[in-house]
Amino acid sequence: MILIASLAIQISVAQTLYNVTTIQKIEIQFSIADWDYRMDTAKAGQEGYLMAEWVKVNGIQYDSVGVKYKGNSSYDSTQAKNPLHIRFDKYKNQNHEGFDDIKLSNGYGDPSMIREVLAYNILANYMHCPRSNFAQVYINGNYVGIYSSAEDINKKFIADHFYSNQGTFVKCNPTVSVGPTTKSNFRYLGVDSTLYNSFYEIKSDYGMNDMVSLCDSVSNNTGSYDQVLDLDRFIWMLAFNNTFVNLDSYSGVFAQNHYIYRDHTNHYNPIMWDLNMCFGAFPFAGSGNVSMGNQTPASMQTFSPANHSADDYWPLIKGIQGNDSYRKKYIAHMKTLLNEVILTNQYSTAASQFQALIDTAVLSDNNKKFTYAQFQSALNTDIVFGSYTVPGIQNLLNGRATYLQSLPEFTATAPSITGITPSNAAPIYNSLLTITATISNTNSVYIGYRFNKTAKFQKLTMYDDGAHNDGAANDNSFGADITMSGAILQYYIYAENANAGMFSPQRAVHEFHTLIASNVSPSAGSIVINELLAENKNNQKDEYNEGEDWLEIYNTSGQTINMSSVYLSNSKLTPLKWKFPADTYILPNGYLTVWADDDSTETIYHTNFKLDKDTGFLSMSTAAVLLDSISFTGQMADTSWGRYPNGSGNFALMNTTYGYENNNFPLTTSTIPNKKQHLPYFQIRQIRLLQ
Repeated sequence: MILIASLAIQISVAQTLYNVTTIQKIEIQFSIADWDYRMDTAKAGQEGYLMAEWVKVNGIQYDSVGVKYKGNSSYDSTQAKNPLHIRFDKYKNQNHEGFDDIKLSNGYGDPSMIREVLAYNILANYMHCPRSNFAQVYINGNYVGIYSSAEDINKKFIADHFYSNQGTFVKCNPTVSVGPTTKSNFRYLGVDSTLYNSFYEIKSDYGMNDMVSLCDSVSNNTGSYDQVLDLDRFIWMLAFNNTFVNLDSYSGVFAQNHYIYRDHTNHYNPIMWDLNMCFGAFPFAGSGNVSMGNQTPASMQTFSPANHSADDYWPLIKGIQGNDSYRKKYIAHMKTLLNEVILTNQYSTAASQFQALIDTAVLSDNNKKFTYAQFQSALNTDIVFGSYTVPGIQNLLNGRATYLQSLPEFTATAPSITGITPSNAAPIYNSLLTITATISNTNSVYIGYRFNKTAKFQKLTMYDDGAHNDGAANDNSFGADITMSGAILQYYIYAENANAGMFSPQRAVHEFHTLIASNVSPSAGSIVINELLAENKNNQKDEYNEGEDWLEIYNTSGQTINMSSVYLSNSKLTPLKWKFPADTYILPNGYLTVWADDDSTETIYHTNFKLDKDTGFLSMSTAAVLLDSISFTGQMADTSWGRYPNGSGNFALMNTTYGYENNNFPLTTSTIPNKKQHLPYFQIRQIRLLQ
């Protein structure tokens, strides 16, 4: 199996499109002979799509699919193998395994043919990023070649990872011809939003004024970074770029190839993309607004972690490097990447496995940019490409390891964090909890914590003063008191001294320690179906901004209930139709809402069935016990069917109370439904403090 040792590569069992252990087969059939000319013409114009008669993905056929060429340097009208963008939903309402798009890169500038897939599968262990693997592409029966396939960064991706998709969403790539003067770098240009049009492409319904404000904060107010940015993710992005010399990125000459999304907490999140020239295949670091900053394989090995630290044209790097604590976190992340990926040779093992996987496909690819011999030697051989030389991946990273380990910041002694211990391994909801840890060689410690995976981590100072349940003062035992305000506590610890910082776990905040509240399994009567909406026209919307059927479950007890053994169904014949994910809980007298939208490819509580407003049925059970069920008919649009009084009464039509108490009077036949104002989806989620 292809993996990066202990680095977890996430593969969904239900979705095979981005399974990294197999090569996908994508077949495109055009009904016209001059399809290539028409696609070239479209690329030269408005980049419109050409309708394919059909597209097959691993043998599954879809009719009337949009296909177009994409790319800048990687596209050439004279070549047979161009990057492709496939849209299943361009002409029909269809998708493949929940994905509307497939984006395929042709290996431009990469003799190894694996850079993009390798880079994404490393990055996925440290921050949110697209999934990526390999695909063989055939057009009208002819084998075009082996491609890397990467998940599209669109509103579905945003909702999957950030639990909403209506915030400001921006593609940070110059929209004009690139050069040293065109950078998507968050530099403040003034209050006139039109000054930013050449550098940012707004993907949301609005956002350019937000971009002006963001650029002002990044350039002129570094003290606001924690309030404006998901700072840990931005630091991980810069650490990854520098460690692996990924210069076709924010860290390079054009400061491009990233998206940002402003989530429901009003923090901007970075999403990296287009990693096909990672590991030194793009040698232009830039300098100021005039120089391309050309690098050689040798200079890339010794590429400084401080690059651009004093350059006004990379204000994000300058701001982070100019803050002592931020820089220590940046170096800590680089050390984690160095120790986990490079020094263990985990990248090399994965690279060799990827090359072995695609070897036959590359050999038979007559349209590849490099020779088969160059492909075979690309891990440890520098290869000339046009005007510059692409370093062998192993050559580059071996040199990086030697250089980085020689730097004082990398050899400085960081704090040691051990013996992390909660005062109660299964705390009761709302009880006071102490987290302690043994931490040496530090002058500052905090714990980041949250009770909801859609929330940002709050920070709380940890003390070694004997007054925070931490033992004796100055004994290297640090403590912090936290009220267990949810079913699951997610937390990490950060400590620093004058020279270095340290996280626990070291992949924080993408990974974290977890503590689960005391909980019990459900029994009949402890949880009930409390409310449902079987025809949602203008009511609550989910994280994908879709109005779907929903149902609400209420915990009637005074204990936290573990829902991981519970099933929902809309069929009396198939009671075990949809199962709650592991680590799903309902707090005492709390609520859990579920979207009944027959779309279980979506991420938070979306069932594989819908509700029928005319002859509906809904059951909740374990494998052994029926917990509750209800039959219903004649449901009204945007009017729910709920228990009144809340949790115990009979069902009646009522004004919806998504995620909170059924406290309004049932409707009568003469009542006009009151369209109440509801909190947004994500705020309801946080109030209910789930996961």
